[in-house]
Amino acid sequence: MMPMNALPRARALLLAIALIASLVVAACDKPPGPPPKGPADVTVMTVTPRDTPISFQFVGQTQSSREVEIRARVDGFLEKRLYTEGDLVQVNQPLFQMDRKPFEAALQSAKGQLSQQQAALQVAEETLARVKPLAEQNALSKRDLDDSVGNVDKSRAAVFAAQGQVQTAELNLSYTTISSPLKGLSSSAKLQEGSYVSAANSLLTYVAQLDPMWVNFSVSENEQLRYRDSVQKDLLRLPRDNNFEVEVILADGTVYPNKGRISFADPSFSKETGTFLVRAVLANPKGQLKPGQFVKVLVQGALRPNGILVPQRAVQQGAKSHFVWVVGKDGKAEQRVVDVGAWNGDDWFINQGLRGGDQIVVDGAIRVAAGAPLKISPYQAPPPATAAALPKANEPTSIEKEQVTGQSAPRHTKAATPERIGAPSAPAAKEPAAPAPAMK
Repeated sequence: MMPMNALPRARALLLAIALIASLVVAACDKPPGPPPKGPADVTVMTVTPRDTPISFQFVGQTQSSREVEIRARVDGFLEKRLYTEGDLVQVNQPLFQMDRKPFEAALQSAKGQLSQQQAALQVAEETLARVKPLAEQNALSKRDLDDSVGNVDKSRAAVFAAQGQVQTAELNLSYTTISSPLKGLSSSAKLQEGSYVSAANSLLTYVAQLDPMWVNFSVSENEQLRYRDSVQKDLLRLPRDNNFEVEVILADGTVYPNKGRISFADPSFSKETGTFLVRAVLANPKGQLKPGQFVKVLVQGALRPNGILVPQRAVQQGAKSHFVWVVGKDGKAEQRVVDVGAWNGDDWFINQGLRGGDQIVVDGAIRVAAGAPLKISPYQAPPPATAAALPKANEPTSIEKEQVTGQSAPRHTKAATPERIGAPSAPAAKEPAAPAPAMK
């Protein structure tokens, strides 16, 4: 017979055995865990330094290379407008007709004065012809001869003066027909028929020459200093003799077919804006460009030597810096900190952190972890951007945008405040953003 104090211990032992058995059964019923992960599928490109053409984008405005104010040269009443406002007018094409009658009368009067003086001259010359032989025979005094000679000279001077009055009257009459001195686009008429026109202050209209066309844009002092610093560090090479080529993009995104050259750079900065004016000249034989248009200006010809370009999506943003995933020697992912520069279309310039031959992850980087194995396939670069893919004119722009292909990156600007366009956290001073038309 079991002792009485042994019963509690036996019951506790049985409860422990039952609990262990239930845990074993529950563990057998639990589904198995996920299998270990395989290598991440990624696309990889090999870094290849190469000399890369760089263009600088600005917001510019077209200006007529020769804009002439059409004004009257004489006072009188405006009789008729002879052109259609806004039309393209030709050289010497009549634009306005003033009342000719007063000027015709003045010309007739001047011609009458000329005829009168010519008649007086003829009489004086005939008198001299009679007096001269008599004076030689001492039939007349020397004084009579001198008076006759003086009358002839006086009459000749009067004829010259009358001829000048006739020429003046003829000019004034010709000025009543106001013509265009050049071929260009006409403006609206400032005065209408019947108005009194004053030569001193009466503006009639404007005529703006269309070919060639000027395009003006501004370069800031900060930009000027940046590109000089980049040239000194051999991050930027300028064309010989600063012979930049200028391409214009219209408001609808189309590329203007004729390229131009920089023709003028203001030697001093504006005190109001801190920028200096740069002017390009473009041929405009078909009149596609009109004065006052806002356009995008691409200044081409600069070169970045041994530039390293990587797709933008290959660059990740860390807590303190940018980085990329690099394929290590063992085929596993390694994180590499990089110093990024300017955007170049869909790519990014890398200033530091990469070298030729490095393999970086482009697609699939979000699935990569440090030391993880990679399943690699080659990266296929997209075709070059075309003019149709350029940003539209109603998108925000800046005079400090740097590009190579001309395709803008996403950006935000404040009204009337130019801001640098590029990656939000990319250092703004890494790449120059202006041409060097006046660099010494």
